[in-house]
Amino acid sequence: MIIEILSAFIASFAFGIVFNIKGKNLFFSALCGALGWFIYKFSLRLGVSDTTSLFLAAVGLSIYSEVFARILKTPVTTFVIAALIPLVPGGGMYYTMVEAITGNVMKSLETGIKTLASAGALALGIILVSTVTKTLIKYKLNKDLKKQNKLKSLNS
Repeated sequence: MIIEILSAFIASFAFGIVFNIKGKNLFFSALCGALGWFIYKFSLRLGVSDTTSLFLAAVGLSIYSEVFARILKTPVTTFVIAALIPLVPGGGMYYTMVEAITGNVMKSLETGIKTLASAGALALGIILVSTVTKTLIKYKLNKDLKKQNKLKSLNS
């Protein structure tokens, strides 16, 4: 599992270079990819389904991305895009097309649906964390604004 996590780190690092991520952001985005892969493989070892493991990995790497985006003052996508690379179900897409070309329609549909479920789980995990984060930030801003308005009214 350590070799796989290291491979995910290297893959995320390489794609970070392709996506023109610079400096310490490149290291932290590659670390995010390794974290996502670790969560995915750990979940699988616990007996969780493949799709659910991908969802958990997406949630984990999204939380990491939201936190480090604020720490390093950079967009969240800097981390998310490079970190998703090891988890993208490219093999599933390939085998779906192979089965379709060879005429095995039922196997093609089965593989295609599984691949879509995997991609959907990744998207849902990222959207969930992003939505919760934006809601919390909006709530905090409204709370701070109300506090400032109270102070202004007391001082007047």
